Amino acid sequence: MSTSDLTGRRALVTGGSRGLGGAIARTLSAAGAQVAIAARSAEQLERYVADAGNAGHRMSAVAADLRELGEADRLLAEASSALGGVDILVHAAGHLVRRPAVELDMRDWDELLAVHLRTAFELARGVARDLITQGKPGSIVFIGSLTSARAGIPETSAYAAAKSGLLGLMRTLAVEWGPHGIRVNTVAAGFIPTALTQDVQDTPARRQLHARIPLGRTGTPADVAAACLFLVSNAAAYISGETLTVDGGWSVA
Repeated sequence: MSTSDLTGRRALVTGGSRGLGGAIARTLSAAGAQVAIAARSAEQLERYVADAGNAGHRMSAVAADLRELGEADRLLAEASSALGGVDILVHAAGHLVRRPAVELDMRDWDELLAVHLRTAFELARGVARDLITQGKPGSIVFIGSLTSARAGIPETSAYAAAKSGLLGLMRTLAVEWGPHGIRVNTVAAGFIPTALTQDVQDTPARRQLHARIPLGRTGTPADVAAACLFLVSNAAAYISGETLTVDGGWSVA
């Protein structure tokens, strides 16, 4: 059996109706996992599940607005019910407000931290509680970014704070839950064209950043999905508390 075979595993992927989350969901499904995806729009989820089904990927879907208190717990309960439990969590849900720090509304700050950081903790805690109670191992992956530790990008202060916070959360949870066989890691995604970044893809500043990538291209959602598959699989059975940067070498150029 391949070390990347996820047969018998049950995965919850947030932000799973498009972009990075959608690619991750399909990749985990192709590796044999049962997958539940979550996103804010029920309509987008229905379309994505139908399209995935046409390509041979059977998925469950749960609509959830992760900006709201209580949604993470409800999401996990519904996903666990649909799958019979969750032993893989990939938190890829995205939310971004670009605004100079002096103009940022605190409601935007709170919503960004809720989606990226609070929900990461709530879902990871819920998954870990169930696994520890059952005496089972599991794997959790947070999707970070270059703003997590390597780059300061103007007009992304709340986003950068949340993504940086994921690294501290990841390290702490990896230490706490390692004795229970639960691994926690982060994928720091580089410049990946998605709907979330579409508005700044073709700007002089972004073209300058892209020109610095040693591999000579921007990344794709499939590049990030492949890293996630590695980290949740047995191929990474002795890796926990680590950040895997997927940026084509940009951060070291």
